[in-house]
Amino acid sequence: MKTAAKGLTLFMSLLGGAALAAEGPVPANIPRLDHVFLIIMENHGYDQIVGNPNAPFINTYAKRANSATNYFAVGHPSLTNYLEIVGGSNFGNLSDNYPDWHSVACQPNLKTGVVQTDNPATGVICPIHGSGADAAVTLFDATNEVEPPATSVTNIDGIHSIPVAKNISGKTIADQLVAAGRTWKSYQENLPLSGADGVNVSDGVYTNKTDFTQIKPALTPPLTSSSLVYLYAVKHNPFAYFKNIQDGANSKLSLAQIADFDGPHGLYADLGSGEVPSFSLIAPNQCNDQHGRGNAGAFCNYDPSDKGTQDGLNPALIYRGDVEVERLVKTIHKSTSWREGRNAIVVVWDENDYSATPNVNKVLLIVETNYGVRHHTNTAFNTHFSLLKTIEGGFGLPCLNHACDPGVLVLSDLFAVSHDWDHDGDND
Repeated sequence: MKTAAKGLTLFMSLLGGAALAAEGPVPANIPRLDHVFLIIMENHGYDQIVGNPNAPFINTYAKRANSATNYFAVGHPSLTNYLEIVGGSNFGNLSDNYPDWHSVACQPNLKTGVVQTDNPATGVICPIHGSGADAAVTLFDATNEVEPPATSVTNIDGIHSIPVAKNISGKTIADQLVAAGRTWKSYQENLPLSGADGVNVSDGVYTNKTDFTQIKPALTPPLTSSSLVYLYAVKHNPFAYFKNIQDGANSKLSLAQIADFDGPHGLYADLGSGEVPSFSLIAPNQCNDQHGRGNAGAFCNYDPSDKGTQDGLNPALIYRGDVEVERLVKTIHKSTSWREGRNAIVVVWDENDYSATPNVNKVLLIVETNYGVRHHTNTAFNTHFSLLKTIEGGFGLPCLNHACDPGVLVLSDLFAVSHDWDHDGDND
């Protein structure tokens, strides 16, 4: 905790005075964008990925395209960062807890002011709606999982913190896009055929809703939910936590906008047809996004330990994620939607996860456009709020919640126009 005193005196330096909220002006200095493909990877800090020999494509891609070297996740755990990326706030949630699906009895954290945490466990999350106060982003978080004897993980960089904002709007970029007549979709690998409604975890076939006693003939020992490999996880699907999306059946703000990678309306089908939404959130499964699972075999095992360095990582898990990014990027490049209009691929890691204080929450951000500069490195201090603000600017949307805070920059140099861009999609 040696940096605490320094951090308390400096937390306003870049994020500015009292935090703003709701919607503000449309961010400037970002070229108009037609499509954004946002690929979110998991649980590894900047130094664990950059220079890692088990991530050859990612490292080559970061150099060929554009990248940020001073970019930080905001909080912990995963869901908190996904919410911050799409909504500019944690909405009072510092947990990976499941949604309280379609509940009309509970009150959202924005209204109650109660903060959701993993430790102590606070239960399922009321559908997000309305407006109110979110949770402060403190210098250090002791409510998250850490490897003993550590007692905290670092939010942002251990220097900047963000006070509570009291008029946070319970909405996301999806609401903004629909209001502007544009489209969005959340692509979630291994989502079951039944769709996202009520599904917290799934291997693509079986889910938390499966009655395993109905699988006949019964095996010995019997099949149970404990054998389920959590490939899809709702904590990586932030839109599913919002009331209007849970309840908006057949509307443009609904669970119908959440699809698997495969299938007739999945990511690969949409890319093949060229019929993709303006904004695509792309979440690989937990073996392919470098998160790992403890019951999915050696190639998907969790990292043996997390020291904030490459030492202690599962090399097979890192490589598996590298192959997934390469597959996604190259498939996007082959789509007609990539070649038409101004488009961007963004690859970002959600957090550094269990790497304990004093390690900071710096993660890799890669940006490729089909119209602009490449081989560029951004060295300015930026966070997930900067990414949201930048994407909103490209779509002509107002900044939302903490993306409007003083000191939150746009990543204008990573999205800048170049007149000699190679448009053939091979990124030579």
